[in-house]
Amino acid sequence: MAPRMDDIMRLCCDISANQQVKVAVQHATRGAIVAAGTAFVGGILAGPAGIAVGGAVGGLLGAWLTSGQFKPLPQILMELPPNQQQKLYSDIMAVLGNLDWTDMAQLAALVMGNAKLKQQVTAALLSYITKELGAEVRYGD
Repeated sequence: MAPRMDDIMRLCCDISANQQVKVAVQHATRGAIVAAGTAFVGGILAGPAGIAVGGAVGGLLGAWLTSGQFKPLPQILMELPPNQQQKLYSDIMAVLGNLDWTDMAQLAALVMGNAKLKQQVTAALLSYITKELGAEVRYGD
């Protein structure tokens, strides 16, 4: 991995670890499919009331399927394939603009020391996670 990309990935890991961000990537989609599927089946079997009952049951079942499937965001980031790391790098660099740094320590100090910049980097990171990976985000334990 190129040094600048490595710095950006480590910065994203530091920010997400600091905020205790956890994500569920594949399982969030599975939970949504289960909820929609049971609502559909309920609608076919019992009409409008079946949609309501199926949606409620499916929502509970979907929540149960995704519970405990959250991983710390730094772990997810380090497991990204190179093409997805490149996309995240590009998104974060769009926020950082022409910011110049020599190493990870300096980059972290520049971003963490500027509340607005840190917020923008965090927003770009979370946007990438939810839009590109389709992940569900949760904070803390």
